[in-house]
Formats: sequence, C-alpha cells, structure tokens
Amino acid sequence: MMTISVPLQSALYVGSVMHRRLTPHRHRLRYRAFWLLVDLDEPDVIARRLSLFSHNRFNLFSFHDADHGGGSTEPPRNYVGRVLAENGVDGPIGRIALLCMPRILGYVFNPLSIYFCHRPDGALAALIYEVRNTFGQMHSYLMPVTEQGPSVRHRCAKSFYVSPFLDMDLTYDFRVTPPAERLSAVIAVQDRRQPVLVASFAGKRRPLNDRALALVFLTHPLLTFKVIGAIHWEALKIWWKGMRLYPRPPAPRNAVTATAANQFQEHR
Repeated sequence: MMTISVPLQSALYVGSVMHRRLTPHRHRLRYRAFWLLVDLDEPDVIARRLSLFSHNRFNLFSFHDADHGGGSTEPPRNYVGRVLAENGVDGPIGRIALLCMPRILGYVFNPLSIYFCHRPDGALAALIYEVRNTFGQMHSYLMPVTEQGPSVRHRCAKSFYVSPFLDMDLTYDFRVTPPAERLSAVIAVQDRRQPVLVASFAGKRRPLNDRALALVFLTHPLLTFKVIGAIHWEALKIWWKGMRLYPRPPAPRNAVTATAANQFQEHR
C-alpha cells in the first residue's frame, strides 16, 4: 500500500536583513539571509524525512532544543506552553511555529527568534520575541494577540541589554507580518525624543526539503558563522564613527517580560 506523507507545516524563508542607525551617527547594513520556520510538533518528522537535517544531533543543518527556551533541554513546545500559562495567556493553544536560524555545521547565533503561538482554530494567541546578545544571555518579550489582522504591532519598553551602542532607556515598536507566502518584521527603536534605529527582515517562503537546504547552503554559505562575524564587524565600524559605549547592566531578574493584553497593541 502506498504511504502518502502529510505536507510539512515547517518551511524556509529566504530574504534579507537590514539595520539603519539614525542617530547620533548614521549607519546602515544589509545582508542576505534565510530562516527556518519550525512547527514545534515537527522537528523529529523533519529529521526522518530529510538527509541534511537533524534534531538534537550534528548535521549540515540541525535544530537543537537547547538553543531556545532559556537554554534548557526542555522541549520548546513545553517551554512555550508553560510561559504562556504563567503569564496569563489562557485557553487552549494549537500550533506553535518558531522562526529562527538553524545550526549550520553545528553552530548558530540567533539575535532574534519569534514564536508564533496559535489557537486550535488557527488564530494567533501570542507572539514571543526571543532575544540573544553576544554576552551569552537570552531574554524574551511575550506579547498577547487579542485581534486578528494581516499584521501585528506591539510596543514595549526595552528591558534587556543587547548592543553596547544602545542605551537601556528605549522603546521597541514591533510590526510583524506573520508567515504566509512572505513574512516580515520591523523593529523600530526610539528614545524619549526621536527614533534611534530601525531593524527589519523579510523573506519569501520555500518548501523545506533536501534540495532547498542544499541550495541555501550554496547561496548563503556558512550563514550562521557570518552572522556573528558581521555583528562584530559592524560594531567595529560603528565604534570607529565615534558612537558612545553604554555599560552592561545585570540581566533582568525574570527571563520573560510579559506585556498585558491590549497594552500598546495595534492590528492593521
């Protein structure tokens, strides 16, 4: 009897990332990049179907649970469910998809990963923005979603140190178009007077299979190694322009900053 495989919900998104510093010195960067959208029910399914991908094991591409969710070996879906429940996102949760970079030849650094948390009917319940800095620390911002629309916008105060060239007294404005044929995210950073920086990424969906993985490996060779290299290279250029350095405060006491439902939320 012929076995018919159910299509994967997981996918690749190929596009670019851009940062534009507005003050006190202008600076701009743009790099080609790709991301993996992982349905958190599918890592083992993907590993069984693909030769170039493994779950919690070394391969050309791999997804490791410990790279997310606070760095423990707790399955990411369990972690997300617990975080949502502890922070007042009530009701049943259906599909959870994580947008991130995979490990390539065993290495990854994800400055930002996003969890898209859905209700059983497919509606978005919450987004979790998981931020990592180059000092080995990770922090998450949990934003409930109360209304549905083609894009989601959230605002929150910065509570986690990321760049030595950015003060802590800042506000983030997130505008996200959830994954479909395309996805995008724009993060605008501003102080009490004016916009300071705009960062964005956008990508187009591709099916997740061995051919697509081989292609992005050839067109974006050693991407995850280049990410950490580019961060330090761009930091050197910003420092050379005379940008002020801000001291690193202690990490937040809580691993997750939760924003109350409806606070600073806008859908368009």
